[in-house]
Amino acid sequence: MREHKIPTAGSAPYICVEGPDHALWFCESGASQIGRFDPATETFTEFPLPTANATPIGMIPGPDGNLWFAEKTANQIGRITPKGVITEFPLPTPKAGPDAMIAGPDGNIWFSETDANQIGRITLDGKITEFGHGITAGARPLSIVVRDGALWFSEAAGSRIGRITMDGVVTEFPIPSHDSQPRAMVTHPDGSIWFVETSTNALGRIDRDGGIIEYVIPTPNASLRGVTVAPDGDLWFTENFANKIGRMAPDGTLIGEYNIPTPASGARCIAAWSDGRLFFTQFDSGSIGEVDPRP
Repeated sequence: MREHKIPTAGSAPYICVEGPDHALWFCESGASQIGRFDPATETFTEFPLPTANATPIGMIPGPDGNLWFAEKTANQIGRITPKGVITEFPLPTPKAGPDAMIAGPDGNIWFSETDANQIGRITLDGKITEFGHGITAGARPLSIVVRDGALWFSEAAGSRIGRITMDGVVTEFPIPSHDSQPRAMVTHPDGSIWFVETSTNALGRIDRDGGIIEYVIPTPNASLRGVTVAPDGDLWFTENFANKIGRMAPDGTLIGEYNIPTPASGARCIAAWSDGRLFFTQFDSGSIGEVDPRP
């Protein structure tokens, strides 16, 4: 495990993704910047946002070759080209709190509006539509993924997993554990969806029919935050309070938990790389972590 310090103090990195240029792109929620880390040269480039104190948080590579991101405090959706040109699109609903994002099967970008209890959609030319009917009041939709031509999302305050079709029809599936606080999600190649349960210290798995299984992590109060699937199919996840990176097989067998070198680093998002490595954000220490499980 290695760590790479971000140049800007107080950067508070959050979501990170592999960009079309095979660099790591990430949101600097504390510095109102978009960061880029080149794993080949181990160098950083940072792009200040036009809006100050925007709190960029969610990010996804778009089908147009650009990176799209959510500006939670500024209530906008942003787009940045690989060369750093930034465009911002205000949301219709005030104080919607845009958060997680995903490229939808319809070619558009979809995102959660956590504070407005809605799911939003933005076309590549900036037209925005919002959907809220059918989501339980106060559910606080958060992470969002794609499966079977629909969007699936975690309800952080509702202890449910939601599903929304391209025309806005919502179905909700209750998680067995009460007040589990589901957050980050990832679609597995076997068709299941995995998600972290921050309050109940577990990884959850929901199958195509809506059946949910929970796998408790042995380290108490680990505070799971991020989860991803490696090329070999294993699940890797961040343990914020425990300051560890965990690894689980698709059958729910825990393979290991690995200490992060910097104490109290605040591990958040973790992203699998096409070459087998994994990168994760360290919110509190302002660094990018790297895990290399390859032989």
